[in-house]
Amino acid sequence: MNRRNLLIALALSALYASVPSYGAEPEVVKIGFAGPLTGPVARVGKDLQYGAQLALDEENAKHPVIDGKPVKYVLDVQDDQGDPRVAIQVAQKLVDDGVVGVIGHYNSGCSIPASAVYHNANVAMITPGSTNPALTQQGFVNVFRTMGNDGIGGVIAGRFAVEQLKAKRIGIIDDRTAFGQGLADAFQKGAKEAGGNIVDREFTNDKAVDFRAILTSLKEKNVDMIFFGGLDEQGALLVKQMRSLGLQARLFGAGALKSNAFLQVAGTAGEGTRDLEPGPALDKLPSAQAFAKRYKARFNQDVELYAPFAYDAALAMVKAVQNANSLDRAKIVASLPKVTVTGVTGAIAFDPHGDLVKPPYTLFEVQQGQWKSQRTVGGAGS
Repeated sequence: MNRRNLLIALALSALYASVPSYGAEPEVVKIGFAGPLTGPVARVGKDLQYGAQLALDEENAKHPVIDGKPVKYVLDVQDDQGDPRVAIQVAQKLVDDGVVGVIGHYNSGCSIPASAVYHNANVAMITPGSTNPALTQQGFVNVFRTMGNDGIGGVIAGRFAVEQLKAKRIGIIDDRTAFGQGLADAFQKGAKEAGGNIVDREFTNDKAVDFRAILTSLKEKNVDMIFFGGLDEQGALLVKQMRSLGLQARLFGAGALKSNAFLQVAGTAGEGTRDLEPGPALDKLPSAQAFAKRYKARFNQDVELYAPFAYDAALAMVKAVQNANSLDRAKIVASLPKVTVTGVTGAIAFDPHGDLVKPPYTLFEVQQGQWKSQRTVGGAGS
């Protein structure tokens, strides 16, 4: 090759090097997902997984580029079994896998210990389902969530039970998990602030299926409302056993009863059950209805519970990566507090603790075998 041709070749090489290689094989960018994919709430875990996956599918369809290079987002899926000990192991595996961020976990009892693993590795974590206030009170700058916490929602529920639902004699049952107990504590606080009468507080565990002894005790105390701090299938069994014992008190929950599983298990006994859920009235929100159609087309099943919140968590994570224009974990963590996106559930922005700014909560009631939204409090318009 003569000198002239050599100079031309070098110039072309420099030119090609300066242009993004859109035709090149994209670099794989792993985003972790951790949730209960086996066990009693596996259907909720899969629902969350699918919500996050749909967001990444749609982002990949836009041919994303980071730092001038094409990338492809891949969901690294891990099963924490809803067990805090397994959650710690799963968190370490995701860190070792090289994920740039994590969507998860679902159970607060898993998210709290796992968050310390992510914090030590400087990995961003956005939970779409853990609502215990303690999660974001640890001082970890890498921890965020896309729904309101129970420190707000539980208190709202307690006040609502007294002021709006006119409950006179309230019994409380919780499942002694980080979620259930924390929620019941917040509900009790709100009810007392409103001048409510808590006549008894009982507890069970998250594996129990027989609540008749507890319910018999509450029936003897003549309660007219029972608040349950726990998950949907247990709540469904609880309301069925209430009816079988002739206990006509209303069942009220916050943040976990509103699901297809509750309706299926509770049957006609569930009629009139109320639940204050974090988030807007998704059954009336056009963005949620459009999401539900895309979700059904992609996974051939209906949204179970919190898939929209996982979708929004994944959107926020991708936005943080894009804003950082880097796959460096520290830069992504630093980018997240400034993220603002409009997701399925509305505006996503975080306060200095990593909690959602102005989170909405919606009261739902079972009417004719379906959950129907009644009223939304809080939110961006408040």
